[in-house]
Amino acid sequence: MDEFGPLNLMPRKGKAWGPVRCPRRLRATYNRYGGVRHMLAALDLATGKLYYRKRRREFLALLKGLRARWPGEKLYVVLDNFSPHKHADVRAWAADNDIELVFLPTYGSWLNWIEAEFAALRYFALNGTDHRSHAEHNAAIAAYIRWHNTHAEPKTNFTPNSPIRTWTHYPANAA
Repeated sequence: MDEFGPLNLMPRKGKAWGPVRCPRRLRATYNRYGGVRHMLAALDLATGKLYYRKRRREFLALLKGLRARWPGEKLYVVLDNFSPHKHADVRAWAADNDIELVFLPTYGSWLNWIEAEFAALRYFALNGTDHRSHAEHNAAIAAYIRWHNTHAEPKTNFTPNSPIRTWTHYPANAA
């Protein structure tokens, strides 16, 4: 689980095919009339599907939604050290509902598999866009997540079986 954002209503550069004589232009300036938003998302490794909420303050609601999705199972939620994750109310609720919060080390966000999913979401849903409202912005994100979940596969290629983790991968004279 992690946060994705900030999600500003601003032009985003990106790659796209364009007409030869009339290339698309991005606005040079923008205003933050609609504010800045964040998205919370969880990645289910067993299916590869993404589950998300749109606002940061809905963290506990996302945990409750995950609990409802998998009743009776112990859940392990991998998180960074963002302060709402460590709030006493969140920790107490998680302990009472058989959810173990697993915190990544500081500067270790790259260890969370969902970061790769966020990179794909940014590339396929946001790059090359100029959304004028949060509703339009959210619709693009939701469309990508629907497509992603339709084509999702289990995340099974974990590093313990990776050849890079074996000593035979390195030359014999390496120290």
